[in-house]
Amino acid sequence: MHILHLYKDYFPVLGGIENHIRVLAEAQAAAGHSVTVLVCDPSRHTRHEVLNGVRIIKAGRLTTRASMPVSLAQPWELWQQRPDILHVHSPYPLGEISGWLLRRGAATVITHHSDVVRQRGWLRLYAPLLRRVLCAADRIIATSPRYIETSPWLRPVAHKCTVVPLGVDVRQFTPLHKQEKNGLHLLFVGRLRYYKGLDTLLRALVQLPDAELTIVGDGPMRAPWEMLTRSLRLDPKVHFVGDVPDAELPEWYRRGDVFVLPANARAEAFGTVLLEAMASGLPCVTTEVGTGTSWIVQHGITGLVVPPNDIQALVTALKQLQQDATLRRALGQAGRVRVEQSFTVERMIQGVETVYQEALAQTVRRSKSR
Repeated sequence: MHILHLYKDYFPVLGGIENHIRVLAEAQAAAGHSVTVLVCDPSRHTRHEVLNGVRIIKAGRLTTRASMPVSLAQPWELWQQRPDILHVHSPYPLGEISGWLLRRGAATVITHHSDVVRQRGWLRLYAPLLRRVLCAADRIIATSPRYIETSPWLRPVAHKCTVVPLGVDVRQFTPLHKQEKNGLHLLFVGRLRYYKGLDTLLRALVQLPDAELTIVGDGPMRAPWEMLTRSLRLDPKVHFVGDVPDAELPEWYRRGDVFVLPANARAEAFGTVLLEAMASGLPCVTTEVGTGTSWIVQHGITGLVVPPNDIQALVTALKQLQQDATLRRALGQAGRVRVEQSFTVERMIQGVETVYQEALAQTVRRSKSR
């Protein structure tokens, strides 16, 4: 089966969607499928390469507007392909519209990773097109039931949505027995973007004198948050590490006592880092933003869930974990079990494969009805 994944960026660009596509594509190639990933190159030049069995086409881009590449080469490259499955990763207007117009009989699957939550100006133009694209898709993948329930885009097409959670490699992320020590080592991993809510965590840290925070990752909010750290006089206890190689991530998780993802917007649609932390045996503290974060983390079972932008609620949750090592261990152990049961890469691959077969069957029915 020829599978084509369509999105804007791919490895070595860092991000949750980019990493998901890479894991999925490489696993599909290893299973014997012919897999192509069609994305945009940072330059104006189109490049072809093969990495770990995956054929990668990076189409030249003219410019970037509102975080979206503007590329004439990408639709042209798509036109040259004849996939059995066209798998579009959303939100990506150029990809969704190109896939809708140029699918030419391919079974179309859309993974709706996130709603568009900030660029409201051009959303007025994009919204009618997105509705048509979603209605035309053979199948839609959502990463959590919460997102289907709360997304204004997915609710009208819920009948064609299937929940396939993202997965992590439980052999890569494993727990480490920790010796009891004074203080609390908090950990954050992820891109430093506005919706991660690190400003709330930094302000909460002021009220936690025996806690320190390690921030792994980089992004556009690093400089403002470093400035906030200095203004709050938290420099000695907050450590900005920057990006680290994938191979080193498990060790960073093992150094932590509690993982914190204080998201403040629906742009944090899932939270794969929560799975990595839970697989590593860490209790998690996250927020209720109507997405997968509060579905992954079960309040009082695998972690604690607090309202977004609520400094005092976050302080209370972290103090509770700081004062109760038994609770930390219980939440961490339950989190590891939950990931093993529901969020492995193998389960994700199997779920996507099932959706593909349903989409192919839908394509056959559609062709027979003509």
